[in-house]
Amino acid sequence: MKVLLVSMPWNLLETPSLPVATLRVVAAQRCRGTHEVGDVYLNLAWAEYLRSATDGRIGVPEYDYVANVGVWHGMGDWIFTPALYRTPDWRRDRYEAYLKRRGVHPGASLEMAEHTRAFIELHAQRIAEEAPDLVGFSSTFQQNIPSLALAKELKRLRPQTTVIIGGGNCDMPMGPAIHRNYPFIDYVMSGEAEQSFVDFLDHLDGELPMSEVRGLSWRASNGTTVTNPPAPSPAMHTVPAPDYTEWFAALNASPLRDTVRPRLVYEAARGCWWGEKHTCTFCGLNGLTMKFRSRPAEQVLTHLHDLVDRHRVLDIVAVDNILDMEYLRTLLPRLAELNWDLHFYYEVKANLREDDIRLLRRAGLVHIQPGIENLSSRVLSIMEKGVHATQNVKLLRDCEDHDVTVDWNYLYGFPGETEDDYAVVLRQLPALAHLQPPGGSVRILLERYSPYFQRPELGFQERRPAALYDHVYDLDREQLEDIAYQFDATQCGIGTDYERTVRTAIASWQQVYRASSLVARELPDRTVIIEDRRTGWPARDLKIEAGPATELFRHLRTPHTLAGAARATGLTQQIAGGLVDEWERQGLVFHEGGRVVSLPTQRPSIKSVTDR
Repeated sequence: MKVLLVSMPWNLLETPSLPVATLRVVAAQRCRGTHEVGDVYLNLAWAEYLRSATDGRIGVPEYDYVANVGVWHGMGDWIFTPALYRTPDWRRDRYEAYLKRRGVHPGASLEMAEHTRAFIELHAQRIAEEAPDLVGFSSTFQQNIPSLALAKELKRLRPQTTVIIGGGNCDMPMGPAIHRNYPFIDYVMSGEAEQSFVDFLDHLDGELPMSEVRGLSWRASNGTTVTNPPAPSPAMHTVPAPDYTEWFAALNASPLRDTVRPRLVYEAARGCWWGEKHTCTFCGLNGLTMKFRSRPAEQVLTHLHDLVDRHRVLDIVAVDNILDMEYLRTLLPRLAELNWDLHFYYEVKANLREDDIRLLRRAGLVHIQPGIENLSSRVLSIMEKGVHATQNVKLLRDCEDHDVTVDWNYLYGFPGETEDDYAVVLRQLPALAHLQPPGGSVRILLERYSPYFQRPELGFQERRPAALYDHVYDLDREQLEDIAYQFDATQCGIGTDYERTVRTAIASWQQVYRASSLVARELPDRTVIIEDRRTGWPARDLKIEAGPATELFRHLRTPHTLAGAARATGLTQQIAGGLVDEWERQGLVFHEGGRVVSLPTQRPSIKSVTDR
């Protein structure tokens, strides 16, 4: 049996498809060579097609804009609606009105949409000519409409080809909804598919009844959709490493190869160990597979060694939702010893110690997403984040010290938050000028599977499928309720006027960071000299004379309550409070939620030297 696994736009150009590359290995290993399985990377082909069709006007930057910004607005899906519905400018008026209301630039999306029908027809014809028995689509984020468009045209050209779709967009109840509404999709697979896909191949070979393929949606004789019970989550050590050979071959043969910097994608764990205890109220990830599972460190090392050796790439994106804390003891020290000069992107929890950050840097985890989200302890408590605001600030300071890039957004709009929660933070934001600012400030979305979605009593009692789906799907409200992942709801938390205040403050932080530094150094007599070169503050050198004050300041490298810090340094709370008040006035400490943490870094950062 000939099988093609397809990755459509808008998978990032710089990374291969992990699901496609993993399922190909699974099929090869477990089906004992009885099937010919190949990868098709039409996201790359789409970028090539656009550049050629527009004489270079639309290139990689324009593709990346849709892939990264458009994901929140249905932009990538809308671009392919003319191909799916065979209607030029399909609901263009709704699309443009939506973007205008939200202040989002359309980028090159309007011109891109003019080319999707020809692109889909071209590649459906090419795939049909290969005469595949089965074509599988992996769909996450903005891949639904592109996948549906190609599947529809392929079935028109070659009805005997079986079409199946799976991926994040197909979890329950979204997958069955896709199956109900698009009859040219023969099967939909929901959930983790490493075993289910092999079982499905066995079914097509006549070795297994369709009813025994876990997570499969199929049609009964009367045309109704039947969905089998979900598959159990596999242990991670049973999931093979992906094989990216075909992706690299496609990239190396592409005219875009000199403009795309490849990065490997790796998965060491699934689920979220924090979410098993306290799911963040706004998070819709892992709704059906929250249980945390990770690979043994030795297996991770073996996989990474093989991937790096085979593909000669050191940039790696880990798609784990959270770092296994055991890896601080088992995996990371081993990576540090290897001296590979890896550049790892990893999601972590924000309550890491400075020693942990130092280890991350040595092991190559140079770019992290720590889930900071906010700098108000009360709002963080509403979010069930399990960290204090001063811990988040300490993390930013420690990452500045150890040259670790931090990826985070400032979130707001939580039920129960108040302007007072933000006022105390905004007053102190200028003092954080030298620390890495958030990439943006956004009101939270209501995501399917999140506690806010599952428990309306938490605040979002009225909801409807997000407005972006109105320019993407030609479905009624009932069907959209099942197929949507994002939902619109009554606005909670701070109001629109104060929202602008928050966004303005964050934008100011972003503007001053590159030219700002705040560095403390200790003299032999234990006097502390603080060199303040933050934008918005007078250029100055401050001195804290050796003695109890320096002991207190040194103690505040770790967040403490004022009373606790005073006790630890032998000061009265009154004296300690006076010092902290003065340091807060000078922007040397962050004081919030009853705790205090010092702000100066201990070494000049690279940017403070090169960007001034």
